[in-house]
Amino acid sequence: MDLSQQEWQDQLKNDENAVVLDVRTPEEVEEGYIPNATNIDFYLGQEFLTEVEKLDKDKNYYVYCRSGNRSGQACAVMNSVGFKNAYNLEGGFMKWEGDVIEE
Repeated sequence: MDLSQQEWQDQLKNDENAVVLDVRTPEEVEEGYIPNATNIDFYLGQEFLTEVEKLDKDKNYYVYCRSGNRSGQACAVMNSVGFKNAYNLEGGFMKWEGDVIEE
């Protein structure tokens, strides 16, 4: 499910069962990331799926990438393997105005 930047931020703030998932490359993550994000690179393909399947399917996943494209695909993959709540950040990290941790 796609959420606007504001919806994503508001929902995340009030969600005690939330996991922030960054699906960008390690190089992109070095440019900064949303606090408490777990990074699993979507471009790893099968390894991405292997890592995702280790995650707790009962949690709510707030997924982002650079522009919102990869994270949308990642949410679809997650849904296909039984994740019920995967939320895509529309516009991705490029449009993010919340807190950022810089390396």
